[in-house]
Amino acid sequence: MNFANATTKYVRISPRKARPVADMIRGLTVEQAFYQLYYSGTKTGRLLLKTLKSAVANAETRHEADRDKMKVFKIFVDEGPTWKRAKSRNRGGRSPILKRTSHFNIVLSVE
Repeated sequence: MNFANATTKYVRISPRKARPVADMIRGLTVEQAFYQLYYSGTKTGRLLLKTLKSAVANAETRHEADRDKMKVFKIFVDEGPTWKRAKSRNRGGRSPILKRTSHFNIVLSVE
């Protein structure tokens, strides 16, 4: 069994919001995963769809695999660097704003 992977780094969405969508497609065939992500209606679905298309293209070029025989073997969403910003408050104070980023990694199994 061959494996093909794709990684997208520094995606501007928090990992906490992205992990439930990633759990939704784990273990599905590529066609089913496309439909799930396309119709999920979330920003995470749109971003993971790009990564999934990249993984499929990698599998087709490197292993000359057929799209119908691919499955989502592993998918994980890791935490990227956090951008630290501040919001002005009353009396010269400030409160922190943490803008979180994610790293997506999809591994496809090719049979």
